[in-house]
Order: sequence, then C-alpha cells, then structure tokens
Amino acid sequence: MIPASQVAKLQNALPFWMSVLLVPLAVFGAWAGGLALLLLPLYAIGLTTLLDAISGLNQENPDPDTPEDGLFWYRLVTLIWFPVQFVTVLSLIWYATHTDHLATWEKLLLFYGVGVMSGGIGIVYAHELMHQRNNLERWLGDLLMASVLYSHFRSEHLLVHHIHVGTPRDPVTARYNEGFHRFFWRVLRDCPKSAFRAEKAMLARKGRPWHDAANPFWRYWALQGAMILLVLIVGGWAGLGLFLFAAFIAVSLLELTNYIEHYGLTRKHLGNGKYEHVQPRHSWNASHRVSNWLLINLQRHSDHHYKPSRRFPLLQTYSEAEAPQLPLGYPAMTLFALFPPLWRRHMNPRVRRWRQMYYPEITDWRAYNKGETPMPRGAA
Repeated sequence: MIPASQVAKLQNALPFWMSVLLVPLAVFGAWAGGLALLLLPLYAIGLTTLLDAISGLNQENPDPDTPEDGLFWYRLVTLIWFPVQFVTVLSLIWYATHTDHLATWEKLLLFYGVGVMSGGIGIVYAHELMHQRNNLERWLGDLLMASVLYSHFRSEHLLVHHIHVGTPRDPVTARYNEGFHRFFWRVLRDCPKSAFRAEKAMLARKGRPWHDAANPFWRYWALQGAMILLVLIVGGWAGLGLFLFAAFIAVSLLELTNYIEHYGLTRKHLGNGKYEHVQPRHSWNASHRVSNWLLINLQRHSDHHYKPSRRFPLLQTYSEAEAPQLPLGYPAMTLFALFPPLWRRHMNPRVRRWRQMYYPEITDWRAYNKGETPMPRGAA
C-alpha cells in the first residue's frame, strides 16, 4: 500500500494533469489546420493506448485514509477544468466562425476534437465532482454537463445507476450481446425519462410536486439554455451547429464508457424483485497505468461503486480473482465497442467465464440477456 505521505506528493499528482495538454493541441490544430487537427484525438486515444502497452499495469493501492488536505494537487485539476474548457470551447467557436482558412471538413475535425476533450475529460471530471458533498464541486459538475447539453446525467447517475446497476431498472447497464449502437439509441431515449422519474419520485416522498423549485431539472434546463444562447452570441447559427456536433461526440464518448463499464454484468435476481447487493464483480476494471492517469482512475470502477464519494486518487484496484478485468484500457476498448463483431469476439467469452465463475447455478440467462428480469422492488 502506498502510504499517505507518498500519495500527497506533487510528483505523484502531476501525471493526472496530462489532460491539460489537450487544450494547446486543440488551439494548435485550429491555427495550423489540416492533419494537425488529428493530434488531439491521437493523443487522447492512440498515444494513451501505446503508453499503456509500454508502461504496463499499476496494481498498487494508495492509503484510503489519506487526509483531504493531502489531495490538493489532485483535486485542483478537476476544479479548474470547467473554466479552462469553457474558455477554450467558446474561443474555438468564435475562431472557427470568423476565420476563412479552415475548410468545412477541418472545422468538423476540430470540433470532433473538442467533443473528445469535453466528453473524454470534461464529463469524466464532472462525474468526479458530482459525487462530492460540497456545493462548489457539484455546481462545477453541473456546469460541465450543461456544456454538453446532458445535464440529466447527474440525476440518472446518482439516483438510478448507482442504486440499480446490473438490473433492468438501470438503462446504462449494457446487456449481453447488445451492440453499442443499439445500446446508444436506447439510453438516449430512456435516460432522460428515467432521471426525471427518479427526481419526481424523490420529491413525492417529501410531499412535493414535480414542478417544485427543488427539482434540479429547472437548473439543468436553465444552464443548458444559457449555454445555447451564449454560443449563438459568440458564433451564430454556424457556431451552434459546431457546438451541437461537439456535444454529440462528447455524449457518445460518455455512453461508450457506460457501455464498457458494465457490459453483460448483471446482479442475481433473488425473487420478488429483490437483487443481490452490488459487488466488485459487477463492474469491468482496467489497471492500465496511463489511461488511468488520463481518466483520473475511472477504470478502478468497482471501488467507485463500493465508495462513490471516495476521491479518485484513493480508489483501490482489484485482482482478477475479485473483479473482472478488461484486456485494454477504456480508450482502446471504446474503439472495439464501435465494431460489434470485434467487441463480441473479445468480450462475450469473458462474460461467459464470469457467469461460470460467479453464478454456476444459473443455467438460463435469457431473461438477463434481454433485461426481462423483474424490476427491483421499490424502484421509481
């Protein structure tokens, strides 16, 4: 175990700042145009995967009792990310709509990179922030999600996913043999309704109607509307089109990650709508060193479900005997997921081995495969 005194050192926090390099890559790509626009996605996906292969796995665990004041340099990158991303995105919208040296395909490639940055980093940081208890971090998380027009994710994630993961009540638990493209359109359709229903049920338990001012959807809609208005002021309709394209890419990356994290991993139904407790075995994990730096330990996903408010530097890793492991880090696995035959070839045998390892008594998986086991008891 890495002692708290080592965890707190600046040099151990600095690798988690590698995401900041995406900003100058985006700016340089906009200025240079052409193939320079590929630098950002190649860095985020290609170079990260290559460095994973070179550096190997990191299976060391930090002292989970490291005090909060020892995590300053880790937390700082998540706290500054919203203003950095906000200024970068609006500046690029203004630049792309006021310059004549970028062709249409170059502008689209530029904002594909913006989507990679705001989805692969911004949403990951929003996820970290929304799990914290103080208002500043939660607000920063809300602002980051509003900047990709996907604010309902907070309600869906906190009130549905963490409670009902691995059951049919959770839309973002990908089903066995379900291709990503089918999964993606299913969650785009179901998650906003699921999130709203969960907030409505929470208000009802307090004796309040859905339209009460405490419903966070009022804040979500206001922030998203303000973001759209600001983009229109800065870049007009062309700027809005580029912004919407980048938001779509960002949301696609979020849902690719959701798809990977729990693909085929279902909790056992115990009867009468009751399911077993969430265990480390209900999340896919990856101990690849560099992609965990880029994604602030998101790949230590089992421990995140065990302790959702645990800050990312303190997340623990699990052995293959305790939790299922992915063959590659998330950046590479997202590419596999885009090609369902390739994905099934690599992942379906792993799911079948997982089922045999943990649930040899279950011989008929058809209801689990189709999400047709009973809804959890008391689910909203």
